[in-house]
Amino acid sequence: MVIALINCIQCTLIPEPRLRLQIPAAETKTLMNTQHSITVYYDGTCPRCRRDRARYEKLAGPAADTLCWFDISGQDAELLSLGIDPYKALTELHVKDGQQRIHSELDAYILLMRRVPLLKPLAWLIGLPLIRPLLSHCYHRWVMLRLRKSQRL
Repeated sequence: MVIALINCIQCTLIPEPRLRLQIPAAETKTLMNTQHSITVYYDGTCPRCRRDRARYEKLAGPAADTLCWFDISGQDAELLSLGIDPYKALTELHVKDGQQRIHSELDAYILLMRRVPLLKPLAWLIGLPLIRPLLSHCYHRWVMLRLRKSQRL
């Protein structure tokens, strides 16, 4: 719990009372007021993933403030406690919505893109029945190549 809190101070997780003392007051207020935030489980050791995160935050503007970015690197126990297979977390984007439901792969991307007006048409497009399977296949191939190249798979 402590590691998750350090990695993602704006998550919807409510800290235990003993941990609240470790969090500055301004951040505790933010933590408690982000009931509808989304947690994005991403690979922080991947340079491309970090760049994609930065691009998304720039495009999202104020909507980015309701996101919590959780680096999955070395967080297998935390992922398992959430019901996320660490291998799947490494090979597919996972997002937890405001109702605490986990979305993965293209569903996760669609959920994120719908929050940004500029990306809403793209969210609609990748959800189309003919495009979705093709894009999913390409996405998985790219991820596997990235992981093999970095010798993490």
